Amino acid sequence: MTQFIKTVVRRRKKIALSVSSLTFLVLSLPLAALLPARAHAQSSYLPQGSKFDHFLDRMEIKLQTNPDLNISTAKPISRRLAVRVAETADSLDKQYPYDYFYHLTSVDRANLFSLEMNNIEWVTKKKDSFASKHPIWNTFYRNKANFYEVEDKDFFLVVDPAIQQTQSYESGNKQRVFYNSKGITLRGLIANKLGFSAWLTDNQERGPGYFQQRVAAFNAVPGAGYYKSFGKTGFDYFDNRASIYFNTWKYVDWQFGYDKNFIGNGYRSLFLSDYAAPYLFLKFNTRIWKLNYQTIYMELVSQHYIHNDYQYPKKYAVVHHLNVNATPWLNLGLYENVVFSRADHYDFSYLNPVIFLVSAQQQNGSPDKTTAGIDWKANIGHAVQFYGQLVINEFILHQILHYGQGYWANKQGLQLGLKYVDAFSVNNLDLQFETNIVRPFTYTHNDTVSNFSHYNQPLAHPLGANFDEFIAIAHYQPAYKWNLEGKIIYYRQGLDSAGENFGSNIFESYDTRPRDYGFQIGSGVPANCFMVSGLVSYQWKENLFIDLSAQYRNYSVHDPSGFYRSNNSTMFSAGIRINMFRREYDY
Repeated sequence: MTQFIKTVVRRRKKIALSVSSLTFLVLSLPLAALLPARAHAQSSYLPQGSKFDHFLDRMEIKLQTNPDLNISTAKPISRRLAVRVAETADSLDKQYPYDYFYHLTSVDRANLFSLEMNNIEWVTKKKDSFASKHPIWNTFYRNKANFYEVEDKDFFLVVDPAIQQTQSYESGNKQRVFYNSKGITLRGLIANKLGFSAWLTDNQERGPGYFQQRVAAFNAVPGAGYYKSFGKTGFDYFDNRASIYFNTWKYVDWQFGYDKNFIGNGYRSLFLSDYAAPYLFLKFNTRIWKLNYQTIYMELVSQHYIHNDYQYPKKYAVVHHLNVNATPWLNLGLYENVVFSRADHYDFSYLNPVIFLVSAQQQNGSPDKTTAGIDWKANIGHAVQFYGQLVINEFILHQILHYGQGYWANKQGLQLGLKYVDAFSVNNLDLQFETNIVRPFTYTHNDTVSNFSHYNQPLAHPLGANFDEFIAIAHYQPAYKWNLEGKIIYYRQGLDSAGENFGSNIFESYDTRPRDYGFQIGSGVPANCFMVSGLVSYQWKENLFIDLSAQYRNYSVHDPSGFYRSNNSTMFSAGIRINMFRREYDY
């Protein structure tokens, strides 16, 4: 009888949570009803880690005043928009062939051609140059970029393999380090009104030692959701993502899917990054005049133990981001989010897409976690971009004025960055410098639910809070097929000491802090990490890469009691991938 009662309760919880999970779908049904009359062609998005991300960064800086790219702080970028930018760059290069500012290098032109070939459904010019000379059985790879392609009057479809195999050697690690991923990716259009995409992969992974430690500490594989053991120390998981897309009233794009989002212009984001696992969301993006306004309704998974089979607890988040081209070269943005959980319902007060979330949260009795912020980027001289973010969890003016006292509720974060393309007049040598500073207890809440996390992983910066970080990246593309990259990452973080919460772990309640004052960045047990890496990547065939990389990482902890621990890791990797982004261990 006891077991029967437990089963009934468990099933009732599953039904209740399933009903709340369908909230997003129910909300989208009235919008779907508009499709036959008012929908326009809607594009899918470039995938995470697309090889065109860096090229579009270059075009934004070199074109400087292009309104489409300047306004695209929210990512991923739509394929339709990417092609439009490429066509604009091509047109300006031909219109001003001797103007240094609009001149495209031979590598830029090759990347532009590749971008159009990989997004052929949005290309308006003749497409004969994209055709393969030797298609397989006159069916596969008729287009050099697409394994299988269907282009009919009311139906477009592309299906591609998604494969990555990487083998690594890590010093001091007796276990083999590897990453094995295989699956498919597809996208399409129906009646030129409804778009769809999917990314379906099966993955087996055993990362470097510090990756294994992170999985054990947070009970989560970075970037992934549910996982199982593979062998003794490996992990087995699916990375499945899918979305539908449509457009209403010409200016509003909708996406209902299970995927990731990124808001920012830097290597990291203090607002919303793609570090955590995919999640269910409904997103609409309004682009009109000089404005771009995005709202995301997200269903997230709260902290949980992953190896038990039960209905994981849910929570929800709403994100608003407005950015405007204040001048042709300056873009400014406003950001806010709220994270909340209700035992028996979705809080509909947060559905208003234009209300300030802080106000709505106060009307509910201030039970939830809200964050606000501003961001900016300035493109200068067709060669340099300055960018940044300021995130604010709490703002108490008299405590800000006495900042040196280290009040615990001074919970803010700052990002400052610079990009320099064609550095020192060297074509296709691009540099990026970035610093991220986040105070203790940022992203935390007074419970273990409403923190800014999903599936036991931070939704913003992978380090959580209570750190400062410096990043330097050099990217050089001497020829279309070759990519060289060097990267340096250094960070300093304050860890918890003897069970005391010093604000670096965002999953801990801030009510467990040992005091109210005396919290500075690095408070607690100081930890330092220095990482340097190099990559040589060769594109043998279109979207087929051979990668060779080396990485050195030194991580040290200095306990005030005199305890010192240092962990050095040197790793060499070789891999091959097709239609996939590289797996990174950059933390």
